[in-house]
Amino acid sequence: MTVADRVWHHCRLATLSPRREGIGIVEDGLLAAKDGIIVYAGPKADAPTGLDAARRTDCEGRWITPGLIDCHTHLVHGGNRAEEFELRLAGASYEEIARRGGGIVSTVKATRRASEGELVSGAQRRLDALLAEGVTTIEIKSGYGLELATERRQLRAARQLGRDNPVTVQTSFLGAHALPPERAGNSKAYIADVCEMIPQLAAEGLVDAVDAFCEGIAFSVEETAQVFTRARECNLPVKLHADQLSNLGGAALAARFGALSADHLEYADEEGIAAMARAGTVAVVLPGAFYFLRERQAPPIELMRKHRVPIGLATDNNPGSSPLTSLLLTMNMAATLFRLTVDECLAAVTREAARALGLSAETGSLEAGKRCDLAIWSIERPAELVYRMGFNPLHARVWRGRTT
Repeated sequence: MTVADRVWHHCRLATLSPRREGIGIVEDGLLAAKDGIIVYAGPKADAPTGLDAARRTDCEGRWITPGLIDCHTHLVHGGNRAEEFELRLAGASYEEIARRGGGIVSTVKATRRASEGELVSGAQRRLDALLAEGVTTIEIKSGYGLELATERRQLRAARQLGRDNPVTVQTSFLGAHALPPERAGNSKAYIADVCEMIPQLAAEGLVDAVDAFCEGIAFSVEETAQVFTRARECNLPVKLHADQLSNLGGAALAARFGALSADHLEYADEEGIAAMARAGTVAVVLPGAFYFLRERQAPPIELMRKHRVPIGLATDNNPGSSPLTSLLLTMNMAATLFRLTVDECLAAVTREAARALGLSAETGSLEAGKRCDLAIWSIERPAELVYRMGFNPLHARVWRGRTT
């Protein structure tokens, strides 16, 4: 007899199980959990004999998907960059603004001025919007301190958000995000600083992964490799902002280090995509930045399909290039701008997003043994989650077996 403490019945499931076709649809479904872990998810007719629980929820025909996962955000930061938005509307490019001392560096100044409490309260408002749309797991990067004390404050703020809210927070140390003003013209020295920060922050339990920005306006392949080598020495997985504005071979570099994901990828070539496929690295595409910066070159989705590279999708919430706090709108953008299918979008914010965070064994699909992280939707078909804009059909959100 399978024991459960909660059962959801009279529901339709999009399990996202890789053992089922497409998004794993079950029309007459039942889901049961015990101590926050799924013990059964599948057809009601196939449920174990005697499966029951004191707490039963009649979903009245609603759809259940895994809780959504935002696998790439810069949620914790000071200030905003609305002024730069105006400059871009007047014709300035992202790179021009960055080279004038704007861009990431302007957010660094605001973040350095902010206290840990201010960073938490500012990020909380952004997090609230994501939780309201069914997000149950989120990645949060540092990268707006560019020196140890502020990077630490950002990561501590991210950990605090995880303690304060019913959400799983994964942190990424992004010290190699930009060259700080005090190290202008000396990227070699700053990369040495970053390599010293990694073991210190890891020892404090603040880092789940290490990220870097490999780009002409940021760091070279060689500099990024130094950071990744140090991360590997500290037994930390890596992620990479790769090939967003040009093709520096970031996708191939990410693959060489067995990165969990390579993100952006607008200028990635077939060699890089094929290398990612061999390494099992997830391609995380970020339509919010593509839209906001009015970019013209979309990521090579067809190459990703050809080489069967898993595709993740995220908001890339950040103050300069994607001030986006809606994973539902992100899916619509991915379908409209990048031509992802409905099934690809839904997998990208659940199963593949979990893979991009190294959490596939724990979440991302409705399968026995995984966390009971659910989003329950008042919809007639899953396509509505991708098709609608500015509409939130979330009925209930469940995190580790608890309705929140």
